Amino acid sequence: MHSVRGPGSTCSCRINWTQPPASSTQGTLTRRLILRGRFTIAAKHHITIAEVYESELVDIEKAIAHYEQAADYYKGEESNSSANKCLLKVGHYSAQLEQYPKAIEIYEQVATNTMDNPLLKYNAKEYFFKASLCHFIVDELNAKLAIEKYEEMFPAFADSRECKLLKKLLDAHEEQNCEAFTEAVKEFDSISRLDQWLTTMLLRIKKTIQGDAGDLK
Repeated sequence: MHSVRGPGSTCSCRINWTQPPASSTQGTLTRRLILRGRFTIAAKHHITIAEVYESELVDIEKAIAHYEQAADYYKGEESNSSANKCLLKVGHYSAQLEQYPKAIEIYEQVATNTMDNPLLKYNAKEYFFKASLCHFIVDELNAKLAIEKYEEMFPAFADSRECKLLKKLLDAHEEQNCEAFTEAVKEFDSISRLDQWLTTMLLRIKKTIQGDAGDLK
């Protein structure tokens, strides 16, 4: 038998108005788009999810995973420029999380993809520079060998200010000379301002020099 409440009784049922997480909603939509073969739109949805994790939820590892997925979908559509943008985000955050081999692989991949493109080849030196810094943090000899390889692959890199800075830093590091390291960085920064990512990587390298004060001043 069903009980019937009288007019004066209070209903205890509640309605849940809570919206599902943005990432959950976007994920469902993305799966539908993939089933329809609309990979470019699916990639954009993964970027949207990545940006939520990146800026609002501050979960960088999940942001990386979604940028990687977006890059894969763009590659499937041969949208290489869009794929490279996503991969650069992955490289950027991987290095921040000290996942240097992954960052190196990505920067080398994107540099190789762009160095033969007349419109994009200028950017290749930046990606080889970032890959070199990641190598440098891991091991000085690795960095030397990597720079030699990049010079052979992309001769324009050898004449770049970035490559010249790397060689000065290698000399200073080999001599365990903090002052020379800092001066080389200051000279470069006076012409090409260092962003936060580059500053962080350079500080990590400098901390491996004995007697380092922990800054670039």
